[in-house]
Amino acid sequence: NMIWTWQHSPVGTKLSGYRVSKHAWPLFRQFQHLGLTAKDVTQITSDQIEEIFALSKKMKGDKNSYIWLQAYEHHYHEIYFNALVENEGRGRWKQRNDIPDAQLVFCMDDREEGIRRHLEELNPNIETLGAAAHFGVPMNWLGMDDEKVIPLTPVVFVPTHEFKEVVHKGQESALAKHQQKRHSRLQLKSLINQETRRNLISSAVLIALSAPAALLTLAAKLFAPRQTGELAESLRERFESSIDGEVAINCQHPVENPTPDNQQLGYTDDEQVDKVETLLRNIGLTNGFAPLVVIVGHGSSSQNNPHLSAYNCGACSGRHSGPNARIVAAIVNRPEIRQRLKERGLDISSDTWFLGSQHNTCDEKMIWYDTDVIPAHLQKAFDKLRDEVYEASQWSAHERCRRLASAPKNPSKEQALNHMIGRSHDISQARPELGHATNAICYIGRRSATQGAFFDRRIFLISYDPTTDPEGEILEKLLLANGPVGAGISLEYYFSTVDNERYGSGSKITHNVNGLFGVMDGSSGDLRTGLPRQMIEIHEAMRLQIVVEHSVEILTKIYTRQPDLQELIGNGWILLTAKDPDSKQLTQFKPDIGFVPWEGKQETLDKVKKSPEWYSGHSDALDLSLIKQPEDETVRGRQAQGANG
Repeated sequence: NMIWTWQHSPVGTKLSGYRVSKHAWPLFRQFQHLGLTAKDVTQITSDQIEEIFALSKKMKGDKNSYIWLQAYEHHYHEIYFNALVENEGRGRWKQRNDIPDAQLVFCMDDREEGIRRHLEELNPNIETLGAAAHFGVPMNWLGMDDEKVIPLTPVVFVPTHEFKEVVHKGQESALAKHQQKRHSRLQLKSLINQETRRNLISSAVLIALSAPAALLTLAAKLFAPRQTGELAESLRERFESSIDGEVAINCQHPVENPTPDNQQLGYTDDEQVDKVETLLRNIGLTNGFAPLVVIVGHGSSSQNNPHLSAYNCGACSGRHSGPNARIVAAIVNRPEIRQRLKERGLDISSDTWFLGSQHNTCDEKMIWYDTDVIPAHLQKAFDKLRDEVYEASQWSAHERCRRLASAPKNPSKEQALNHMIGRSHDISQARPELGHATNAICYIGRRSATQGAFFDRRIFLISYDPTTDPEGEILEKLLLANGPVGAGISLEYYFSTVDNERYGSGSKITHNVNGLFGVMDGSSGDLRTGLPRQMIEIHEAMRLQIVVEHSVEILTKIYTRQPDLQELIGNGWILLTAKDPDSKQLTQFKPDIGFVPWEGKQETLDKVKKSPEWYSGHSDALDLSLIKQPEDETVRGRQAQGANG
């Protein structure tokens, strides 16, 4: 091929000074990268050949790699920008003139894009939103069964408030019984561990007696992980008899200036109304409240996984953010807080109920908090919503299966969900889930711009309404808070992908936990940093492209007065594009010249009725498509009537 290419190109036939031994292979590789066919090569001109060699001389070392990175990013961004332009005006809830059946506020996490899309496809009258999943209430948390407080807050923030889960009045005796059983189970477990490690005689007896049971348990975990895990959970729940509790959100003893060393229990009324107002205004949920508003935290559960925190909620220091969601819901449901919110222009009807929940991104299970206090008139609506969310989680599992080599091919949605549950219980599973792999883009704006398009679980979705923030005051805070979060996740995957041995941590299979604070390869070597290979195998390394729905003028003002954003964006760690709120216009920011209108090629995207029609049967990254919306049918009907008329 190389000799043929040389003989049939102007280099071998027209130009002098070039030799097959020195120049043929670089030219052949450039032809490959450019996607040229044999016919293209025969028609290439001498001037084009000279230009290729001139560019090749400039593309050396890091500069060469950087140019290819830009080309790779440009290719994907053209697809993404085209999808935003093609989807303009198709999404719902731009003005929220109608009241949705329900509103669900998920984490901005790219892994939530799938379940949000499937939920909207199942019921177009559901509105989904996105926010950083500490939901504006960073704090220390002490659950009913927790032995010590857990900080559920961004890692750079030190909380000064603590919240506790307490038992309902009248259930104190049930709680005591529950805690006694749990204490007995933990004591037995601790005793067995200590005896097998410290006592020479008793350890031999215990090992001999427990060996058959341990062998059966190990076999069950290996060959039937889902069934074994679910059986263990069921037996534990029966033995310990779970107790319903509530969050103590009200501060009984205010602290004038709470500090990490002098924390305040709960929030005062002033703090509560401030926290909730900030969250609602940040996400643009200031009117048109649905009967049910669900705040959805998230986390991940898996077995034998020293990297578990990397799969959890980054906004809560690698832990579960369900308690944060639960606290927000409990605050908004207080009549006193609603009255004070009304005085600030946020009128939430007494018929609206807020609910906390938590989505497990590994096994797709949804935990619903405090369902025992849902008003009777909303119980039927909640039952319907719970069924819809469950079906959406099945389809989310179905979509995730296509990227996993060990997942069943063409499964039903029930089989897909069972497979994901099984992965979470499998002690031999190195890939319980793929985490943020393939993350590439972030949209800060109204869901109407992205709803109705298939983004392949590659997009962070942060809700924001520019019409309620003309001067960009809210946007500035969002960029300062969420920009570094998105950049951190993106760069963590980027560097772990481009050089996994140096910036990642190699294979998870050989990792050995050392001192409960790090991992190393086997029994020797330095502590490993970064992500293991099993988390980045399918990741396409590129910088995060952030698209913000606001004017160029406002974004320019924010950029010029914020050194932190200048460091991130001006130095090219993340990329920025403005989306005009009232048109299809996209404007890219170039650090050296400023904002430049996007003038890429616009192509009509394929439309499918549901997401599975597009991704089923494919295991690689997909181009984007549009999902048919109810409005599409209405428009088609009107056009048909006009034609007949």
